[in-house]
Amino acid sequence: MTMLKTIATLSALLALTLPARAADDVIAQPTLRASITVTSDVVRVGDLVENAGSAALIPVYRSPDLGTTGALPVAQVINVLRAKQVIGVMTGDIKEVSVTRLARTLANKDLELAIASALERRFGLGEAANITVAIDRGLSDVRLDATNTGPLQPSAVRYDPRSTRFDLTFEIHNDASAAPTKLRFTGTAVETVEVAVLTRDIDRTEMLKSSDVTTERRPRAEVTGEAASRERAVGMQLRRPMRAGQPLRVADIARPDLVQRDQNVTIIYQVPGLYLTTRGKAVDNGAEGDTVSVLNLQSKRTLMGVVTGRGQVTVQGASQSAPIAAPAEQTSSLQREPSSLQREPSSLQRDESRPPAALAKTQISQAQAKSE
Repeated sequence: MTMLKTIATLSALLALTLPARAADDVIAQPTLRASITVTSDVVRVGDLVENAGSAALIPVYRSPDLGTTGALPVAQVINVLRAKQVIGVMTGDIKEVSVTRLARTLANKDLELAIASALERRFGLGEAANITVAIDRGLSDVRLDATNTGPLQPSAVRYDPRSTRFDLTFEIHNDASAAPTKLRFTGTAVETVEVAVLTRDIDRTEMLKSSDVTTERRPRAEVTGEAASRERAVGMQLRRPMRAGQPLRVADIARPDLVQRDQNVTIIYQVPGLYLTTRGKAVDNGAEGDTVSVLNLQSKRTLMGVVTGRGQVTVQGASQSAPIAAPAEQTSSLQREPSSLQREPSSLQRDESRPPAALAKTQISQAQAKSE
């Protein structure tokens, strides 16, 4: 009886533990993954199979190229796993396994910026934003293992200002290794400047229009002096004829001439309370606000005036009393009358300063003389 009770107790305990063990078997069942990502250059059993156990570290495939994705047929994967003594893997309805290799991508423009930053304000170069970099062999984007998480730190920088050649080495911290990853680049680096460039041949007398000027980046060595911006150049005039493609400096442009040499102009005499105009001829070219010489065609005198408009020169101030007489003579009506009439008003004008009695006596004397 005692033996029977012991057997019954063991049977009951076994019955209670069987479902738990069955549940454990379900949880621990090796299961194939439909999509995986890897960071190393090999694919291991643990990457492909969930609950791979002690076989997880066994390598089975070479990883795809950095930053790319490959596909593996399930039947091929199962055969490879069996060869590695991994059996009983649940596949479900999976037809193929997608394998993606993670990578850190360094875009070409980011590399150029890193190189320009390493050269900034060194070797006679200016701001990094104004340094144009060309990497040898037309280098495209660079892909590294995803474990290279650190920034690009320049460890060796060489540059020849005469040839504009550079040789730079960067170091990048690697999470998977104590030694940093090293990248070396060679090429050319030139400091550039944004400058207005002519789109066609322009003569000195032409005013620059919007369509005549574009903006380009040119090597600083091509632009001696201060570069002119497009906004500053439009509406201005060249100081000399220039050809299409030439960059513009501030020294190459000037305000447009409103007065041309030998051009017929209007001379404006202006003093407090008096405003007169007459004809003249420009002796110099001049933009608005420039002081130029003009010839008064009536008096044949050369005057100095300020360009105040297209074909207009203004002479101002009391110091210009001599030129003012010329337009006064031009506009006076006394010159066209007989000379006898000119003398009478002049004598009366001189007598206006005399007392009234003296003026009356003078007028009577003149009347008697006429009657005689």
